[in-house]
This record gives sequence, structure tokens and C-alpha cells, in this order.
Amino acid sequence: MIVIVGLGNPGKKYEKTRHNVGFRVIDELARIKERGFIIAKPQTFMNNSGKAVKALVNFYKIKPDNLWVVHDDIDLPIGELKIAKGRGSAGHKGVQSIINELKTKDFNRIRVGICPKTDKPKTIDKFVLQNFTKEEEKILKETIKQIIIEINKFIK
Repeated sequence: MIVIVGLGNPGKKYEKTRHNVGFRVIDELARIKERGFIIAKPQTFMNNSGKAVKALVNFYKIKPDNLWVVHDDIDLPIGELKIAKGRGSAGHKGVQSIINELKTKDFNRIRVGICPKTDKPKTIDKFVLQNFTKEEEKILKETIKQIIIEINKFIK
């Protein structure tokens, strides 16, 4: 059994923010009728994601190999994605929370770029809670389509 978790913050206020890319991918996966995996959007806030993820891992009795976490990544330009396993959090507090709770970093991650094409923002905490621009929204929609294709390649 595979569990795919999208990271984000609950509530309308955060719905379209950069930090909620993981939730948006899960929303798109939810539209797929037949799928061979479980999807989840933790209702803890981002920095406490590990508590919810640990509960899911324990409930479904899965190994870290069968856990996929989708999250925003400020180190990647918008439109890019990377699939990784066994890496540190690179400062992402939601990912670090999962590593801390599971006591391992040996789970799969889909890192979704949110950095503007220009320069990396100086105040990252504020930046990730901002909405995407209209142009970035178009790029993000295409990126999410690509993520769905990648998930189907790796998981099926």
C-alpha cells in the first residue's frame, strides 16, 4: 500500500499560497477515480505535519518506502520538480517534522519548485504564505499535470 501526503496549511486563508502546493497536488489526485494509493492532506499546520504523517504510517502499517510526500521547495524554480528519497529537509519545517516523528528520512519526496524565475526571496517565511501570481498559476497547473504523470510512473 502506498500513501501520498501533500503538505500544506488547512483553511481558506492558505488555500492558494505557495506553501500549499502539496495540498493542490492531492486535490488533483482526488479527481482521479481509480488509483492504487491512499491520499492525505494533514490538517495539522505545516510545521507539525510529522504528527499526522506518523499517525497515517502507523494506521496503515506502511514502511517509509511506501510513503510519498509532496511539498513546496524554495530551492527549485517554479515549474520544476524533483523526486528524491533519503534526503534531509533542506530547511523545510514540514519535512523536518516528518523526519523527526518517523525517525528516518528514508521516504519518497516530490519537491515542487516555487521560487520565482528572478531572485530567491529574502524573507522566505513570508514568501511561502503569499499567493502565486497569475503567470505562476499557469506554470503551476502544468507542473501539477507533470507530477501526476510522474506519480503514475513510479507508483503503478
